[in-house]
Amino acid sequence: MTNAPAEPEIIDRSIYHEGGDTGILLIHGLGGTPIEMRFVAQGLARAGYTVLCCQLAGHCGTADQLRRSHRAEWRASAEAALDRLRARCGTVLAGGLSMGALLALDLAQHRPDQIHGLVLFAPSFKLDGWAMDWKSSFLLPLVRPSPWRSNIYMKERAPYGIKDERIRAFVVGSMQSGDSSAAGVFSTPLHSFAHFSALSAEVRRKLGKITAPTLILHPREDDMASLENAVMIQNRLAGLVELVVLDDSYHIITLDRQRHVVVDRTIAFVRGLERERGRQEQHQAPRQRNSAE
Repeated sequence: MTNAPAEPEIIDRSIYHEGGDTGILLIHGLGGTPIEMRFVAQGLARAGYTVLCCQLAGHCGTADQLRRSHRAEWRASAEAALDRLRARCGTVLAGGLSMGALLALDLAQHRPDQIHGLVLFAPSFKLDGWAMDWKSSFLLPLVRPSPWRSNIYMKERAPYGIKDERIRAFVVGSMQSGDSSAAGVFSTPLHSFAHFSALSAEVRRKLGKITAPTLILHPREDDMASLENAVMIQNRLAGLVELVVLDDSYHIITLDRQRHVVVDRTIAFVRGLERERGRQEQHQAPRQRNSAE
């Protein structure tokens, strides 16, 4: 009798850059990895910000390890990362790519006093991009978690969220190599999509309660999640929303051709938020002095 090979230990691939008093939490997408946020994190760090790209539970391991994780654990990963940033920074923004953007919105719903702004990269409530088949667009939103964990896995579809052919070849090669810590898994469990759909429905119902200033960057030609996802969020949020539509990228905008635009617009948004918070503090100071007198 031979023993089954032991599963590899999941290594923490979180990325952290020490910076100033403004901290930015970046959350990767379903089946992804913190590395997909690395370019943006480095740009924000060069601008002087403290940046944390957290790793969600069950990710950066095997597809079966991902299958055994669920949305409550993903939420817990995001909350722990937020607590880590709050211990260091007085101002904190949350952001993410695809499902990571949903988790950032979820944080703003449940901990509104701790999130001062949101940065959403290609937020995905529904996988209805031009490269998605009818099963992804119409059936997946109906799937919900159950005690029975399906053994069905759904392969990634070309063009894999990336318009730049050179970058796409590198990412696809990394996924097919079996090392999910570099570019994520090549096949995503249906059970994980069930938890994604449940998370999507839960967050969508409470979008109107979010007042944090928000920047949304979404590609017009998103192959995985159409621009309608971003428009829906813009229409439902209760606070100030800035929507930037990218014209030369697919879904993974943090890696694709316009990644420099993503960094520049994010930095401009954060600086604008800092200026506004500074003005608010200046207005509050005289009132506090007057009330003390």
